[in-house]
Amino acid sequence: MNQKSRISTDIDFEIDGIAHGYLHVPHSTTDSAYGWIPVPITVVKNGGGPSVLLMAGNHGDEYEGQVLLMNLLRNVSPRQVRGRLIILPGVNAPAVMVGQRVSPIDGGNLNRLFPGNADGTPTQMIAHYIDSVLLPMVRYCFDFHSGGYSLEYIPAAHLVVPAEPALRREAIGFLQAFAMPNSIVIEGLKGDDQLLLGSCRKHSVGHMSTELGGGGAFSVEAYRAAERGLPRLLRHVGVLVDDDSGEPAPPTQFYLRQPAHDLLYATEAGIFEAFARLGDVVKEGDIAGRIHFPEVPWRVPETISFEKGGRILARRAPAKTKIGDCVFALGSLRDGRPWAKDETEQA
Repeated sequence: MNQKSRISTDIDFEIDGIAHGYLHVPHSTTDSAYGWIPVPITVVKNGGGPSVLLMAGNHGDEYEGQVLLMNLLRNVSPRQVRGRLIILPGVNAPAVMVGQRVSPIDGGNLNRLFPGNADGTPTQMIAHYIDSVLLPMVRYCFDFHSGGYSLEYIPAAHLVVPAEPALRREAIGFLQAFAMPNSIVIEGLKGDDQLLLGSCRKHSVGHMSTELGGGGAFSVEAYRAAERGLPRLLRHVGVLVDDDSGEPAPPTQFYLRQPAHDLLYATEAGIFEAFARLGDVVKEGDIAGRIHFPEVPWRVPETISFEKGGRILARRAPAKTKIGDCVFALGSLRDGRPWAKDETEQA
């Protein structure tokens, strides 16, 4: 069904210059019968050129990307732009306001609700607006995430590798231009039709994401790398004027992550005593940690071991854990070409 979005805005996407405003997400409550939820948006346009959608706050407890885009929208000039930037620094605004992964209004995890629903909950309406209004306008979409409250990542950009060779080359180019210290290429992801990624693929929009720290904190290391990388990325896709003022992209280390095999989960509820640190290289059979039981302190702890080797890309931040919580995410080092699809391709 081709539904028309119920979200409105006073922003004109076609006028040159810079405009700040809000998306108006209709939301009727006891306190505000005819009210709407404000989702901040900035549009910077200057003549012809590519259109790029930049988003952060997809999850409200991920902060580095929000600061990155707020600094950008306050400092960028239309003279620097060749085309159009559409910037949503806190796209899931209700979640951003309370610093939670999901919306406090409807429990909506924005990045699990695409393509959305025009007549659904507020989070579903936001997903539908992105899918039906914004993505058809743009050629590229870059979505800045962190690990949130529950996970801490090594500073990284990541992408789910496309199947088509030309799109793979383009996507790897994003990673190499952004040039975080680490780049994570994901293969075998299930359910990507519910992600922003799935909507980008549907609209033939080039996509890249990040994992800039996490644990509910603010990673200075990850932020500074992203701050240096964002102008390079935008010049790479042609939406920022190339003025030769930026530093060349440093090398990035590629890792392959396969979600079906590289995630380690807690098998009991309790306090997780980690035996490994973020960034460590581990082997199959190494002890990952032990789960202690404060209600029965004399009980023997539950030992969890790594089921395969690799580098620890992410770890659970809170020590309190329960069955089904991810405690570690691993990746395998990729020397040379960062994917294994077509032996004729070069990174």
